[in-house]
Amino acid sequence: MRIGVNVPNFGPGTDPGVLRNWARTVEGLGFDLLMVSDHVVVTPDVAGQYPAPFYEPFTTLSWLAGVTDRLLLGTTVLIAPYRHPLLTARMAANLNQLSGGRLVLGVASGWARQEFAALGVPFGQRGKLTDDTLLAVRAAREDADDYRAGPIPLWIGGNSDAGIERAVRLGDAWHPLRNTIPWLREATGRMRAIAGDRPVPGFAPRIVLRITASPVTGQDRLAGEGTIDQIVEDLEQLRLLGAEAVVLDPFDGDPDETLNPEAKWQMLATVAAHWQLHPRMDQP
Repeated sequence: MRIGVNVPNFGPGTDPGVLRNWARTVEGLGFDLLMVSDHVVVTPDVAGQYPAPFYEPFTTLSWLAGVTDRLLLGTTVLIAPYRHPLLTARMAANLNQLSGGRLVLGVASGWARQEFAALGVPFGQRGKLTDDTLLAVRAAREDADDYRAGPIPLWIGGNSDAGIERAVRLGDAWHPLRNTIPWLREATGRMRAIAGDRPVPGFAPRIVLRITASPVTGQDRLAGEGTIDQIVEDLEQLRLLGAEAVVLDPFDGDPDETLNPEAKWQMLATVAAHWQLHPRMDQP
């Protein structure tokens, strides 16, 4: 099971140097995957969760591809309706080729109504627009003469049945975000039921990373929250559920966190040590 990290590509403490140090730290600790988020316009509804400045994901991942060697690079998640499907297919194909086949494209339909309005994209059509983008990328994967994309894994975000159904139809894996282990266990069963006779997509959840000194109890405890022993047990439970990858999300919602990434790097180092990742000795 691959373990990835959702790196904040936003916030007052983020700049190219910090992004580079994030990438080198994640790679150096032995993690398999680095992912970033997607917004184009920091409207008030976006700023409430993802404060400015915001670094566009294709641009950011192209930069990070040049300062890393083996990390897979991805989006968690690209908001498909924000770009024309053919533009997304072209950028994804080019990034995958230029990075040596390291792109993982996580995609969802989006939620920020004010951002949709600022971009002139009809919010009510976001489902169809997402499908159009997925179809365009799937076609690009087959076009060896022009796009030369190679295999680009498509992870479909969204915690609803609509997201699961889209993953069954058009994705390679379902990518639910930040929930409890009991919910994820029930949801994987729901995914198999929705798939029916069709192939069941892979399972690649994104969970929080919040290490505490004492155990976190209660039915609402999120996967990835608690003592390091609890977090390791969560990872093991996800492995047993068939997860092909788990993405750790260390951002806890406070913009000032981005001013002190070292605290998050220490949490990642703790996970790496306990999950027996294999760090590169020439990296920090």
